[in-house]
Amino acid sequence: MQLRNRMKLELLSLPENVRLARVAVAAFASEIDYNVNDLEEIKVAVSEAVSNAIIHGYQQKPDGVVKLTASLFADALEIIIEDQGKGIKELEKALETNSSSDPERMGLGFVFMRSFMDEVELTSAPGEGTTVKMSKKLPGEAQAET
Repeated sequence: MQLRNRMKLELLSLPENVRLARVAVAAFASEIDYNVNDLEEIKVAVSEAVSNAIIHGYQQKPDGVVKLTASLFADALEIIIEDQGKGIKELEKALETNSSSDPERMGLGFVFMRSFMDEVELTSAPGEGTTVKMSKKLPGEAQAET
């Protein structure tokens, strides 16, 4: 895949940085011909991934670092969210609905990511952190496959 553009951002694990992450990715993605609905879906997926890193990975401790990389390839936008937090013991369980370790949350983050993005990959190891890699086909690419 040919790389056309890339953005990297490192954020402290502060709740207010969820909004910054989603706005930064939306600004990056707005240069592509996504429609408003696609941009909203991308923003929600990014919000969920960054929120998970802050809430679950770093357990809301403000001194963690969340790394966000958005890359534009010839056929897709790829977004990678990484943390060095506590990691996930049971990956399959984490991907299920209502799987949140926080009783105040609904546990729909990965459900939203999977429904709004074309591909979602999750890698994690206890004590080593978590990486969420998501991609969304560029406008025109999704129609070309149907």
